[in-house]
Amino acid sequence: MDTKATAQNILDESKVGTMATVQGGKPFTRYMTFFNDGFTLYTATSKQTDKVDELEVIPHTHILIGYEGEGFGDDYLEIMGTVEVTDDEGLIDKVWNEQMESYFDGPDDPNLVILKVQPDAMRVMNKKGQPPQDVTF
Repeated sequence: MDTKATAQNILDESKVGTMATVQGGKPFTRYMTFFNDGFTLYTATSKQTDKVDELEVIPHTHILIGYEGEGFGDDYLEIMGTVEVTDDEGLIDKVWNEQMESYFDGPDDPNLVILKVQPDAMRVMNKKGQPPQDVTF
C-alpha cells in the first residue's frame, strides 16, 4: 500500500486523536473525535471552549491520529493543518450523531460549531520502523 493509501486508510478507520492549539505561545492538546471526507478532517465542539478562542487567534493545529495502542510498529498520522471554525448547517448535519446529544441540545444548538481542518502537511509515522513518510495530496 502506498503512503497516500495508508494515510487514507488510517483516517477512515480511526476516529479519536489528539489536537493541539497554541495559547500564549504554549501548546495545549486534547483528545477529539474526528470525521473525515478524504483528507479533510472535521470535529464538533462548543464555541465556548478555549480551543475555539485559541484557533481564532492562531488557526493552526497539530493532530496525531491512528495509533492503536499495540506498541512499537503501530502506524499513525501526524497532521499539520489550518482550522476554520464554522457553524455551516450542512457540515453540522454531516457530522451530527447521537453521541453528541450528551454535549449539545441537538444539531440546532447555538453553541455547536465544526472545526474544519485542512491539512497543510501530513506524514505516516512509525510504519514498521520506517522513517516518516510524507503524504502528497
